[in-house]
Amino acid sequence: MTAERIPPGTVRFDRVTKSFAKQGGPKLLRERLGDLFASSKGRRIEVLKDTSFALAPGESLGLVGSNGAGKSTLLNLATGLLEPDSGTIDVGGRVGALLELGAGFHHDLTGAENLRIQAALMGLSRKDMETKFDEIAEFSGVREFIHEPLRTYSQGMILRLAFSVAVCAAPDVLLIDEMIGVGDQAFKELSHRKVQEMRKAGHTILLASHSEELLTSLCDRALWLERGRVRMLGNVDEVLAAYRAS
Repeated sequence: MTAERIPPGTVRFDRVTKSFAKQGGPKLLRERLGDLFASSKGRRIEVLKDTSFALAPGESLGLVGSNGAGKSTLLNLATGLLEPDSGTIDVGGRVGALLELGAGFHHDLTGAENLRIQAALMGLSRKDMETKFDEIAEFSGVREFIHEPLRTYSQGMILRLAFSVAVCAAPDVLLIDEMIGVGDQAFKELSHRKVQEMRKAGHTILLASHSEELLTSLCDRALWLERGRVRMLGNVDEVLAAYRAS
């Protein structure tokens, strides 16, 4: 990420490349030590290569591509959880990430305590968090159990609470990785409507999905990734048609 101040909701990737070291299965200690001092070239897998795109505040972009194309890596780079090997990434404002819902939750803490911790990690002040507490608890549908330890929750309840924190915190940029349809059918419809409302309210959305229905309903444009490289960037219907034909 660069130190440049950019408008909240702006997302920019400029010639971003990201690779990971090949694990190569079990190795002896001397082989591991040798890897540390040997040239890493040829021992890394490029997941993204020279990827560039820009989103203005309020735009929505769908990420299209097969499994392993680099979509999830791109989203993790946008959160700042990963650093690129080269290139620059700028993301303005508060980021809400629906990537691994429930990750970072502590099962010995109550739902309320987890809610407050996650809201703080997203950058909400204590005052803002208390203002939104009831909204998050009600939206999640776990209000009745909010002061119970998370270990007493079902997995669906945990996912709904995590989703609710992420969207009700009103992030400038919302990142979604196939995690919008959580919980039962009623909550799936509720979550879809919530993201639609955020889009209409001017929040920037970056969505990775295999669902054409979801992509066309939530995105203005689409970015097609193939083996870590940009294959096509443009109108969502045109990109999906080209991807489908391939």
